[in-house]
Amino acid sequence: MIRRELPDDLEPIRAVTAAAFRGAEHSAPPVEPGGDPGEATLVSWLREDPGWVPELSLVAVEDGSVVGHVVATRARVDDRPALGLGPLSVHPRRQGAGVGTALMHAVLGAADALGEPLVALLGDPAYYRRFGFVPAQSAGVVAPDASWGDYFQVRTLTSYDGEAGRFHYAAPFDRL
Repeated sequence: MIRRELPDDLEPIRAVTAAAFRGAEHSAPPVEPGGDPGEATLVSWLREDPGWVPELSLVAVEDGSVVGHVVATRARVDDRPALGLGPLSVHPRRQGAGVGTALMHAVLGAADALGEPLVALLGDPAYYRRFGFVPAQSAGVVAPDASWGDYFQVRTLTSYDGEAGRFHYAAPFDRL
C-alpha cells in the first residue's frame, strides 16, 4: 500500500532511510559523527522547510510497517517552480521487490496530478531511466553542481512548458 505520510510514520521513515543508505555506495556522510547517513537527517530538515509538500511524502506499507519512503519538495528552475525528488528509500530486506518502483510511480503521478511541471533528482541513470528521467542537460536544466553530469536527471510532466535554466533544490539540500 502506498499512502501519504502520517505523524506516526516519522520514526519509521527515519529508520528505513537510515537502513537504506547505511551501506549505499553514494550516501551523504552522517551529520553527527557515527550517526545515521545524512539522508535520514535530510528528510527531517525538509519536513521543517517551506519547500515541504505534504502530498508528496509517501510511504510504502506492508503488514502495518513502513518499508519504503519517497519525498519530493519544492525546488525551482531559475525562478519557475519545479520539484526535487529524494531521498527514495526502501528497507534493505525489501529492495528488489518492486517497492521503489511503486513509490516512484506514485510520487510522479501525484506530482503530475498537482500540476507540477518537472521533477529532478540525483541518481543512477540506469535505474531512473525506466521512469522517464533523462540527463538534465538534455532538457536545458543546469545541475547545481556541474560534476554531477548525467547523474543529475529530470522527468518532465504534463504541464511542462520548456522550463530551462539552473536548478535549485530546497535549502536543506545545501546543508549536507
